[in-house]
Amino acid sequence: MSDTHDSAPNSTPSSVHPFAIANYRYFWTARLFAMFSLNAMMLIVGWQAYNLARDSGSSIEQAAFVLGIIGLVQFLPLFVLTPIVGWVADRADRRWIARIVLSGQALVALILALMTYFDAISIISIYAVSALLGIARAFLGPAMTSLAPNLVPADSLPRAIALSTIAWQVGVIAGPAMAGPLYAISPSFPYFICVALFGVATLAMFLISPVPRSMMNRTHGPLKQLVDGLAYVGTNKLVLGAITLDLMVMFLAGAQAMIPVFARDILGSDELALSLLAPAPAIGAVLTGALLSIYPLKKNVGLVMLASMMIFGIGTIGFGLSTWLPLSIICLAACGAADMFGVFVRSSLIQLHTPDEKRGRVNAVSQMTISASNELGDAFTGSLAFIIGPVAAIVGGGAGAIAVTAFWSRLFPQLAAAKTFDQPDHLLKAEPKHSNIENDKTAPDAK
Repeated sequence: MSDTHDSAPNSTPSSVHPFAIANYRYFWTARLFAMFSLNAMMLIVGWQAYNLARDSGSSIEQAAFVLGIIGLVQFLPLFVLTPIVGWVADRADRRWIARIVLSGQALVALILALMTYFDAISIISIYAVSALLGIARAFLGPAMTSLAPNLVPADSLPRAIALSTIAWQVGVIAGPAMAGPLYAISPSFPYFICVALFGVATLAMFLISPVPRSMMNRTHGPLKQLVDGLAYVGTNKLVLGAITLDLMVMFLAGAQAMIPVFARDILGSDELALSLLAPAPAIGAVLTGALLSIYPLKKNVGLVMLASMMIFGIGTIGFGLSTWLPLSIICLAACGAADMFGVFVRSSLIQLHTPDEKRGRVNAVSQMTISASNELGDAFTGSLAFIIGPVAAIVGGGAGAIAVTAFWSRLFPQLAAAKTFDQPDHLLKAEPKHSNIENDKTAPDAK
C-alpha cells in the first residue's frame, strides 16, 4: 500500500476525468468487484434456500415465503442501523470502514463455501448469513458513497457517479450470470470465487491513499450529531424531495418482482424469456450510464429527473400491458434507462448539496429509502397482484408513479428549479482542499 498518491483538489479544472485519478480508479475497481461478488453470492443463497425448502416438503408458496424472509432479514439491520452507520461514516475513516466490511464479506463467502462443500448448509444458517450481509451493506453503503466526493473535484463528481453506477449495474448483470454456470460445476465453486473477488475489492481499497476530510462538529455529543445529520435531510428541501421521490416511485412501480410471473403466465414463454427479461432493466441502465459518463448532464438537471420518473411510470405501464416478449424487453430496458437518469441526478444533487461532514448520515438515509423502495416495494407489488392480479398491479403502479411525480414537482418546486450540478458557494468553500492532483497520463482522457 502506498500513501504517496495525491487526491483531486476542488480547484482542478472540470476536464479532469475521474479515471485520471488513481484513487478513484481503485475505488471504482473495489465497487465493481464487490457488487459482482455480492450479487453472485445472493443468487446462490436464494437458490439454495429455495431448494432446501422444497426438498424438505414445503409447498411452492412456503418455499417462496422463505425467499421473502431472506430479503426481510437483510433489510431490518439496514433499517435499524441507519442512524448509526451514517454517524460512523462521518466520524471514522471511510476507507477503513470499507476495508473492514469487504474483508468481512469475504469471510462470509468463505463460510458459505465451506458449509456448502461439506454439505452442512441449512435454511437457519442462510438466515444468519443474510443478516450478517444486511449489517455489512448497512455500513458499506454510506462509507463508499460518501468517499467518492473526497476522491474527485466537484466538477467531475457527476461523471464519477455515472461511472460508479455502471460498476454497480455491471455487477447486477454479470454476477448472477457467472454464478449459475459455476454452481453447475460445483455448488461451492461460486462462493470460493466470491472470496477471491472480495479479496481484490479489499486490496483496491487499501491502495486508496489518505484523502482530506471535513471534520464533524465534535463539540456536540454523539446523540446530537446523529440528530443533526438526520435533521439536515428534513430541512434541505432539494435533498428531501430527491430522496422521497425515488422512494415513492420505486415503491409503487417496481416490476422486477413480477418478471417470473409475466415470463411464464402472461407472455406464455419459458426460461429463455426469464433470462431475457431479468437483465433488461440493468442493461438499459448500463447503456445510459455509459452515455452519461461521456456526455454528462449540464442543464435543467431537475427537470430531467422529473421527466425520467414519468418515463419510468410509462415504461412500467407498457410492460404491464404488453403480451409480446420483444416489447416487454424494450419497456423494461426503458425503465432501467429512466431509472439511471433519476439515480444520476438524485445522487449528484444529494452529494453536491450536502456538507462533507454530513454526507455519511445523509447517504445512510438515502440508502435506507432505496432499500425500502426495493424490498418493501416488491412486497407491496406482490400483495397487490394477489388482490387485483399482476397486470392490474403493474399498470396501477406505473400510473401511481406518474401521479406521484406530478405531485412531487408541486410539493418540492426546488427539484424543477435545479438547473445545474453547480455546488452552492457556501458548501464549495467548506469542502476539504488539496494542494495538487495526480493526472495519470495513461488513464482515459476526457474529451
